[in-house]
Amino acid sequence: MKNTPPASVYEFSVKNINGKEVKLADYQGQVLLIVNVASRCGFTPQYEGLEKLFKKYGPDGLVILGFPANNFLWQEPGTDEEIKQFCSLKYKVTFPMFSKISVKGKDQHPLYQFLTSKKTNPDFSGGITWNFNKFLMDRKGRIAARFGSTDAPDHPKIAAAIEKALKENS
Repeated sequence: MKNTPPASVYEFSVKNINGKEVKLADYQGQVLLIVNVASRCGFTPQYEGLEKLFKKYGPDGLVILGFPANNFLWQEPGTDEEIKQFCSLKYKVTFPMFSKISVKGKDQHPLYQFLTSKKTNPDFSGGITWNFNKFLMDRKGRIAARFGSTDAPDHPKIAAAIEKALKENS
């Protein structure tokens, strides 16, 4: 029997920041912005912009999924509880946050293997370069766009890509 790679993000389950297993299929039909985040990074203020995107486009079907990762200069050393407190107190984050994972290396989480693999995503493949890399998923769970750490959430190209994805198949 051939082991076929996942067709979309909907085939993955992940633990949320409270430790509860969540099927990404629960988000089927919505546009997702998947972001690897960190609390002690120069890009950490992007939490504010991500929250603004979530508030602006959430009613139309955008969900932002934050995945804390400690892969870059140990910029996310905290426990899930510490990360949750930091995000809610400092940045008033209301979008879904998940348990800390690895986004690169030998212990890379299967979701990030899928997102970065040339086999599963030839148009958007390549390793995670730093904290706050962003993957925009269309309503079918496929990558519609990818943005780097330096692409701030309020960049017009991110808004344009989100608006385009929200209009498709709505």
